[in-house]
Amino acid sequence: MKKVTSLMMVTALSAVVAAPAFADGHAQKWDMPMAYSASNFHSENGVKFADCVREGTGGAIDITVHPGGSLFKGADIKRAIQTGQVPIGERLLSGHQNENAVFGFDSVPFLATSFDASAKLFDAAKPKLVEILADQNLTLLYSVPWPPQGLYFKKEVNSVADMEGVKFRSYNNATARLAELTGMLPVTIEAAEISQAFATGVAESMISSGATGYDRKVWESLTHFYEVDAWLPYNHVMVNSDVWADVSDENKAAVQSCADTAAAEGLEASKAYTQFTLDGLKAGGMTVGRAGDGLVAELKEVGVTMTNEWLDAAGDDGKAIVEAFNN
Repeated sequence: MKKVTSLMMVTALSAVVAAPAFADGHAQKWDMPMAYSASNFHSENGVKFADCVREGTGGAIDITVHPGGSLFKGADIKRAIQTGQVPIGERLLSGHQNENAVFGFDSVPFLATSFDASAKLFDAAKPKLVEILADQNLTLLYSVPWPPQGLYFKKEVNSVADMEGVKFRSYNNATARLAELTGMLPVTIEAAEISQAFATGVAESMISSGATGYDRKVWESLTHFYEVDAWLPYNHVMVNSDVWADVSDENKAAVQSCADTAAAEGLEASKAYTQFTLDGLKAGGMTVGRAGDGLVAELKEVGVTMTNEWLDAAGDDGKAIVEAFNN
């Protein structure tokens, strides 16, 4: 009888000790869709974030990462978070400029062409970005930039004229407009579909980082990568605001701490991945290097047109972001 009583006391004590970990009353299982492959640094960073949250909340919030568009395609992730189909997820918000032009702040050609400039631009845009997302039932947790964007082709390209008629993979308004202004033919293709699109000839070119090309082994279909440092787009991890409201203050603090770590570590991973992936493209057999001065000059003219168009679309908000960035 004493043994039974002792066992009951130990069990009760264990329950009391464990209780604070589940301050919200029960363990919350969060599915987290991500658009990019499991090997991509954004996805790897997301897994580390999930592990941090699990540990930091004592298991109260258990995040399962679903990379490679396996749960929702990239274009559907934002809507899935907004409507509560999933509590959390990662999305490239520039793919939603049709909702609000401010979402495209990080895809204005040649406005911010380095990691330092990109960080300054993000800081200028973040308050408005957070406000817009809040109106859409979304809470921003952390954001991580991609490496600088370059141009991929399956032939040598020395001028805009060489791009005429090329089928170009687009993933947001900016990339579609870039294609139009350079005489290429935009084709909307999700990140998870890139390899197949190039292999089957659905697309012949794209603007993206070395990271995307490396992850998708595009050297199997393409031949040239030109460094033009057009922009550094951001991936954003967001949580449904209704779900977030039900999280205890203690666990919110733990999640935000993990988010801050993910932002810092993701940035460093992006920087490190830049040269690593360019070297990987070369090892795969691609010609990798800076674009010629003539091509860069022509692209910058296109950039001026696109910047003006974005400023018109984004109105006072866009103007305020650019002014804050330039000051």
